[in-house]
Amino acid sequence: MIKIKQILAEKNRPLTTVSPGDTVQRAVELMRDQGVGAVMVIERNKLTGIFTERDCIHKVVAAGIDPKSILVQDVMTRGVRFMSPEMEVSQGLALMTERFFRHLPVLDEQQNILGIVSIGDLVKAKISDQNFIIDQMERYITS
Repeated sequence: MIKIKQILAEKNRPLTTVSPGDTVQRAVELMRDQGVGAVMVIERNKLTGIFTERDCIHKVVAAGIDPKSILVQDVMTRGVRFMSPEMEVSQGLALMTERFFRHLPVLDEQQNILGIVSIGDLVKAKISDQNFIIDQMERYITS
């Protein structure tokens, strides 16, 4: 079984973060430039929230708020759920599907941030794992 730490090891993208005092405009520009759908909100090296495309659409755009005039801390998601690096991909998929999450941070036992994974990362890993199993079964059957 594939673990979350294996997915993080394969990602070669730097972690995209903002501070609570950054504007939503800054966060959205970072997300666009980095090609990500969420940024972690960090204060004093600790995770204080997550800001996602969904937060932007529901809490800023739909409310008619100028993204240059509102801070990330005012619209970020607090009390963020997270994954352990030892969690299996299937467990991560279950959590994300159950709670309708698209992105979740990965934290170690000391609450240090190790990275972030998307539901796309997990689906890709699951498909790859299943394809490997199918390939092995076909080889066994044909040998």
